[in-house]
Amino acid sequence: MILNLLPETMSPLAAFVGILFAFAATVAATAKFSKYLPKDAGRDFAHDGKKSAGKPRGAGIIFVLAFVAATILFAPLNAELLIYLILIVISMTTGFLDDASRTPWGEYKKGFLDLCVAAMVALTFLKYNPNVVELALFGVEFTLPPIVYALGVVVLVWASVNVTNCSDGVDGLSGTLTIITIMTIYLIDMIKGVGGDFVFLILLFAVCILGYLWYNATPSRLMMGDAGSRAMGLFISISILKTGCPFLYIPVALVLIMDGGLGLVKVALLRFCKIHILKNVRTPLHDHVRKVWDWSNTQTVFRFAIIQIILAVAVIYGIQL
Repeated sequence: MILNLLPETMSPLAAFVGILFAFAATVAATAKFSKYLPKDAGRDFAHDGKKSAGKPRGAGIIFVLAFVAATILFAPLNAELLIYLILIVISMTTGFLDDASRTPWGEYKKGFLDLCVAAMVALTFLKYNPNVVELALFGVEFTLPPIVYALGVVVLVWASVNVTNCSDGVDGLSGTLTIITIMTIYLIDMIKGVGGDFVFLILLFAVCILGYLWYNATPSRLMMGDAGSRAMGLFISISILKTGCPFLYIPVALVLIMDGGLGLVKVALLRFCKIHILKNVRTPLHDHVRKVWDWSNTQTVFRFAIIQIILAVAVIYGIQL
């Protein structure tokens, strides 16, 4: 909005102010409104889950709305990006309603809502982007039939939302990993010369998460809840789709995938196929390393982040070759 009122030569200044605004708005809004958030009841099956009892939960609604406000005010918007913003708000809202509910929503209900959002992302993406897939690390490019591409997008979005959600269980972990992932995607965009309006949204989203982490660092004062983790997972999936290299999601988000995804696979195989894998591994993995390997929360966040940074460096260098 502000960009439309300024001459083109002022765009860099507007972007600079927009990034500072996104961070400041998140920090200020969190300080002012966190007391109105629902309180966590503690989690019976999570390692140290009872320690979270009484903390404000659902803080994702604050940093996501700060991101939306910063985007509307300072980013150049088009129809495609506006639809993505709406879908991110929808994902945030369903997550917040679950956070605020006295009775947690069932897995199938949340899974169905995620599927609906994923389908809308697929339809929107294919309307405004080509159905071409690039395997960036192999220098290969090919075109998929639209229906196949759409199904792939649905799987990617649904998986990203749920593995990111499942990785939320240690102070600062999912937020830190999400920042590393989307900033890796930002660098990939810069290397590939993708550019476009969406890359600025990546920076805005990252600094809004940083504003949340100001209060969520160990020992945390509040938690993002599903309102934040689902919105982050959705944003990651859209970001990687916009690179034109959707398969890069695997290396740039591998720690999130392993941490949150192994539990999903384990439960699905046991529930639907009666196959019990990883019997001696607690899931999510962040519970295993804390309970079995005796890592502290800080060690868990740092070591998981270090692994993802190494993967990011390898991907970025590989793309440049």
